[in-house]
Order: sequence, then structure tokens, then C-alpha cells
Amino acid sequence: MMKRRNSFNNSYVSVNNRTGFRRSKVCPLAASKDEDIDYKNIDLLSKFTSDYGRILPRRLTGVCAKKQRKLRLAIIRARFLALIPYCTKKV
Repeated sequence: MMKRRNSFNNSYVSVNNRTGFRRSKVCPLAASKDEDIDYKNIDLLSKFTSDYGRILPRRLTGVCAKKQRKLRLAIIRARFLALIPYCTKKV
């Protein structure tokens, strides 16, 4: 929470006065324990890549750090074996 100086009476006012609360993201891969991260599971890997074939960041997908590292390795392996393309759209 940031504070800034109020110009009227030299007191500090909090800038981040939001109502409600922010819900923490739950890892979508931890919720489904039957799906395993594997380079052969193309349907799962394509959910975590963009239209251009780039790996989506954690802040967008909500995946935990440990699973994001496994996803990254699986996507790199699948690309190397030509199971998924490096780039899907022409720029």
C-alpha cells in the first residue's frame, strides 16, 4: 500500500483504497491430478502457449512455479521433436 502526502493538511493518505479482496489464483495443474505434464500431451501444452507459439507467463495462466518449469521443459522438448510448432502465425 503506497502513501502520498495530502496537500491540504500535510498528512499521509493511502493511495490503494480498494473495496473487496483479491482472490489468490489456484494452480490449474495442481487441481487436476490425473493430468501429467509430458511432452507427448499436446492438448495440455497448447493451452499454455499463445497464438504465436510463445509460452504464456505464470501471471496469466496461474500455474505455480514448479509446474511452470516442467511446462517449459515439456514445450521445449515437444518443439524439438516437431510435435508443436515454434511459430504458428506469420508476422
